[in-house]
Amino acid sequence: MITVDDILREKRDTRIIAIRVSDTVARATLLMKRENVSSVLVMDECGTEHGTVIGVFSERDVTRAVLEYGAATPGMVLASFLERELICCEPSDSIVTALRLMNEHQVRHLPVMEDFSLIGVISATDLLRHFLREAEERGAADAVLRSGTPELAVLS
Repeated sequence: MITVDDILREKRDTRIIAIRVSDTVARATLLMKRENVSSVLVMDECGTEHGTVIGVFSERDVTRAVLEYGAATPGMVLASFLERELICCEPSDSIVTALRLMNEHQVRHLPVMEDFSLIGVISATDLLRHFLREAEERGAADAVLRSGTPELAVLS
């Protein structure tokens, strides 16, 4: 069974892009553009070194905010938009569990938590890349087996 931890290890870029809950939509949007990501984790401002994840703010949230608040949106603080429950997973969860969570809650990014600590984020794109790579590897193996290579005929 492939786990969320396996997906985290496959990822090329494991940096976590986060922003404070008191920051504005404009700042979050600029950060997403600069980092070429479609969402950022929103952290509280307690005195801890890493803070606590309290939400995910995405491009979808920006779009909805602009439709609802118009020109006032860029100056609004992120705290105004964190009404949804934080949906996250654990490294030991299967990727099927992660996909079910994404589907059930209509989210594309899941913070990965272990013992109340953030260890990464997986996205629907990460899972898609995994499935595509797996399908390509399976296809290549099937092609080799069909080629009739004598060395491989012994294995089949």
